[in-house]
Amino acid sequence: MLQIYCKNTQQTKEIKEGSTLLDVLDAFQIKKEYPIVSAKVNNVSQGLKFRVYRNRDVEFLDISDPSAMRVYTRSLCFLLCKAARDLFPDYKVHITHSIANGFYCFLKNREDHNITMPPSQAVPVLKQRMQEIVDENMPFHKTEIPIRDAINLFRERKMDDKVKLFETSGQVYTDCYTLGDTPDYYYGRLLPNAGYLKVWGLEQYYDGILLRIPDHENPNKLAEVNKHPKTLEVFAEDYTWNNFMGLGNVGDVNLACLRGEASELIQVSEALQEKKIVKIAEEINKRHRSEKPLKVVLISGPSSSGKTTFCKRISIQLKACGLHPISISTDDYFVNRVDTPLLPNGQYDFDNFETVDYKMLQNDVLKLMNGEEVEVPEYNFVTGKREYNGKKLKLSHYSILLIEGIHALNPRLTDQIPDYQKFRIFISTLTSISLDDHNTIPPLDNRLLRRIVRDYNKGAFSVRETIQQWPSVCKAEYDWISPYQENADMMFNSALLIELAVLRNHAEPILASVPKNCPEYSEAHRLLKFLSYFVPVPDNEIPPTSMLREFIGSSSFKY
Repeated sequence: MLQIYCKNTQQTKEIKEGSTLLDVLDAFQIKKEYPIVSAKVNNVSQGLKFRVYRNRDVEFLDISDPSAMRVYTRSLCFLLCKAARDLFPDYKVHITHSIANGFYCFLKNREDHNITMPPSQAVPVLKQRMQEIVDENMPFHKTEIPIRDAINLFRERKMDDKVKLFETSGQVYTDCYTLGDTPDYYYGRLLPNAGYLKVWGLEQYYDGILLRIPDHENPNKLAEVNKHPKTLEVFAEDYTWNNFMGLGNVGDVNLACLRGEASELIQVSEALQEKKIVKIAEEINKRHRSEKPLKVVLISGPSSSGKTTFCKRISIQLKACGLHPISISTDDYFVNRVDTPLLPNGQYDFDNFETVDYKMLQNDVLKLMNGEEVEVPEYNFVTGKREYNGKKLKLSHYSILLIEGIHALNPRLTDQIPDYQKFRIFISTLTSISLDDHNTIPPLDNRLLRRIVRDYNKGAFSVRETIQQWPSVCKAEYDWISPYQENADMMFNSALLIELAVLRNHAEPILASVPKNCPEYSEAHRLLKFLSYFVPVPDNEIPPTSMLREFIGSSSFKY
């Protein structure tokens, strides 16, 4: 008999050696508002079929937990792939990225990749087959096999994306999953069986298919579908370029790096970003010199998207157009800390729109646009107060005012300024490649790794503190930033094709420092496993003006 301590009930019970977590769950009789779909065992995420052979601490998670939601959505992706394999064996599913509270997918012909199945033809029968599998409670099975066997298994099934990933991963053994007679690979745990998948949807979304997932706030219902045509267009641009270069997934990028092509990939990625910045600057210049001149550029984006570096790089290109850019940050208009809104737990809600004295900011902007000289504040983050240190601004005929901050696209920030005088830019971090055809790379993970490295290098926060804060950061983005991203006149993707391979060298030692006995170890462990799929690339060829330098250091810009 084993001693199992349950964090949910703060009780210890004797459990028979070799019992599954489902058995443990029955023994503790835990009740939660939403279905329990996974657990953390000694702070490591595990599926409910995991067997315990030693004394362990266990925490059961319902679907409202981010870790459990990942288990649910991975299983849902496998459900779709299984149904497609049953119905359309000559086609394979590409789950390309997350968007609109779901996953954007399409079916591509195995022999001729230029042929895709029309969504109107695929969706109705796929939904029916998926529901049949759910109704059967078809089990997910996991086995651990040697990498060489996994390579042979997926090569026989012409799943070259997984073959390349395994060939370059450096692993000896890997987990392999089956649903019925269909094998697949996922880089995290799955549900016990398909019967757990009660909430999901499948529908046409523009030219592809949207696999809908539960709402994060209320997982008993589907998340609302948001139309994001501009975001989808950014993904499509990168996806087209990646395919042109033969870089469909991480395995392709790894092989390119092993062939000595990392330097070229860095140069091309940086060139593509610079080309986009030039295009945006030329559009601003064109509108500034029109009959109704543009005066204000609003730059927004979520945490660690690279807003500050973008602002500096667009300023350089605007100067090259003969303009005089002047920048202000919404952060300098924060209310004094004592007036900052509070979260339900009593902590300061620094991401709330009311944190910004937006009335004062707009009043200063209107004065500047009228030709007046204005002394603008500088926020002292140590004292938590706005200070006036003699920084005065005045716009000339060729001046462009850049306003940068997470709330820059919120309409209330500049509602007294005519639309024709504003140009809105949204900075995103849309990772354009996937681990393989069925495992996407969440942009949130890309930005979290950036933030972990930057916070650690600056001594701002420890890795544990950054991981602790991340859920509230994500919720604030959902509440205050995402609703306005499609208002942008232009979108800019700050993600670099090879950046996760570069971040691996910086992030691994930081993540490895997280002790196993703390709650943050679960996330650190997950991110370390994720990074292990990338062939590491040194940062010596990353230019000093790169977006990535804002996070890994040695930037030529002053922050």
